[in-house]
Amino acid sequence: MYQNRRSFIKYNVKAQTKAIHAGARKDDAFGAINEPIYMTSNYRIPTDGSPVDWSGINSNIYARNRNINQAVLQDKLCALSGAEDCAVFSSGVAALAAVFMMFVKTGEHAIVSEVCYSATNILFRKILPENYNIQVTFVDSTDTEAVRKAIRPNTKLVHIETPGNPTTGISNIEEISNMTHNNGALLSVDATFAGPISIYPLKRGADIEIHSMTKYINGHGDALGGCVMGNKEIIELIKENAMVNFGGVLSPFNAWLINRGLTTLPIRMKQHSAVALKLAEYIEKSPATRFIWYPGLKSHPQHELAKEYMCGEYSGMLAFDIKGDEKTHTKFLNSLELVTHAVSLGDIESLIVYYDKNSDKLPHYPDIYKEGFFRLSVGLEDAEDLIADFEQAFKKCGLI
Repeated sequence: MYQNRRSFIKYNVKAQTKAIHAGARKDDAFGAINEPIYMTSNYRIPTDGSPVDWSGINSNIYARNRNINQAVLQDKLCALSGAEDCAVFSSGVAALAAVFMMFVKTGEHAIVSEVCYSATNILFRKILPENYNIQVTFVDSTDTEAVRKAIRPNTKLVHIETPGNPTTGISNIEEISNMTHNNGALLSVDATFAGPISIYPLKRGADIEIHSMTKYINGHGDALGGCVMGNKEIIELIKENAMVNFGGVLSPFNAWLINRGLTTLPIRMKQHSAVALKLAEYIEKSPATRFIWYPGLKSHPQHELAKEYMCGEYSGMLAFDIKGDEKTHTKFLNSLELVTHAVSLGDIESLIVYYDKNSDKLPHYPDIYKEGFFRLSVGLEDAEDLIADFEQAFKKCGLI
């Protein structure tokens, strides 16, 4: 017998306690404290004459429909985010596609953050309009009035990123939620840049919360995954259709890895945020810097909203640029010793990506970004060490 152990949730326990204990199962067979990895594709079917739900999501029939490691992870995410239910997928993009395909039909209209993840951008600028005749309006979602003006009678989904990837812009979820619901539409929020214990989109009026679990939720750069959270009605619809029939299911092994990473999320986010703020303050003051956006800095355009939403833990994501030409930017990248030039974010080590001024993304970004910029994911290193790394790289480039 493998039973869910969640009665503690009735108490007002803190996030770190939930991260450790939520979703845990009691193993009556062998007494294991940690959940085993259930590497099986199928399960025994009952032979007692009881009905069998072959495509059901609430019993163990086939691993594409449900598996124990998946269920443990989903329960933990619900406890941390306040969601009623959760569906986990093989990647963040699979989670995004599940939402978009389920809730916007041919001839209907969607509003999307102009600053958004590359796959979201491609889905809504090309694949969904061209293949499914879905109407799309891209807006600066940090401008609530722009969202209001974009709403049409056939608008069925408003999808925003906050903080935005990669500019860190913060959108007002409550205001956008009110106008979205007044039009009978759904609001989905991709909060990957903040993680699930910072902004809490569902508590602020969003219908759907989406994360690439590859990032902060896993936190170790060794497993892909995505999740969608919301009320039971929405999530069961996603599970029964998008998960079972699209097939982007999360493997038991990746579910186990991500669940292991999730147990340290609260303490990791404290370190990410503390180190990022110190490094951002250094970069802002440096004569090498052209601009910097970090929600924890008073200079950030939506700092007051970020302060209200993020409660002093502003995540580890920042966008900045340095002075100089393209050769200077390349030399700066090659001069960094602790920071790795690589995609992704939310890892234990710091990662940096450079968008040069010829990037096809830049026309959609605020003007200050259009000369090119860096996206930095601050890891768990000591702040003083990262500052020293930046300083020596600036000196090698002749910027200080």
